Amino acid sequence: MKNSKRELLALIQEAAKDQQMLDLLLNDLLSPKEYEEISARVQIVKKLLEGDVQREVAESLGVSIVTVTRGARTLLNK
Repeated sequence: MKNSKRELLALIQEAAKDQQMLDLLLNDLLSPKEYEEISARVQIVKKLLEGDVQREVAESLGVSIVTVTRGARTLLNK
């Protein structure tokens, strides 16, 4: 399983050199709902890193506070 995870990361890293290529890859790998959820999580982490308060992040992105808390917990564990 570790090799497949490394291969996936390498594939994403290579595709990330070209935004259109990355978009195509993510569209192939993820359902539209999964792609949307990952995009929202990235925005959550970005806002938290910028110092926004969890409740403000939840309100501004239209997500639950639980979703934002999960993102904050991920940052704290790093």
